[in-house]
Amino acid sequence: MIFSLTILGAPNHSASPSTALRFVKALLAEGHQIYRIFFYGEGVHTASRITVPPQDEQQLSHAWQTLIAEYQLDVVVCIAAALRRGIIDEQEQQRYQLDANNMIKHAELSGLGQWVDACLQSDRMITFGE
Repeated sequence: MIFSLTILGAPNHSASPSTALRFVKALLAEGHQIYRIFFYGEGVHTASRITVPPQDEQQLSHAWQTLIAEYQLDVVVCIAAALRRGIIDEQEQQRYQLDANNMIKHAELSGLGQWVDACLQSDRMITFGE
């Protein structure tokens, strides 16, 4: 089956990103295909590479980045939600003349059209979070 995921919860307030990470690993281990992963709302915080959780917690952005690179997953971070929350890629850094960027590699900022496309192309769209 072909799956896409929407992740809505922030890693510091919700189990959504960590549950979704385990779910994706399980799907891939069973031979399913991941069409797209879409971070939206507070879930975009998962795409920040500069968050530092307490030492006894998993570094979720690093874990996601590793999984994305290993399986060459298509990952989209909602541009409107990301910019509002200070998640910036290199292109937006230059566009807004900012000093730095902080988005994980192998993900792209884009709009809800990518989410709609994922809904149309997937057998199942699974949402994590509220």
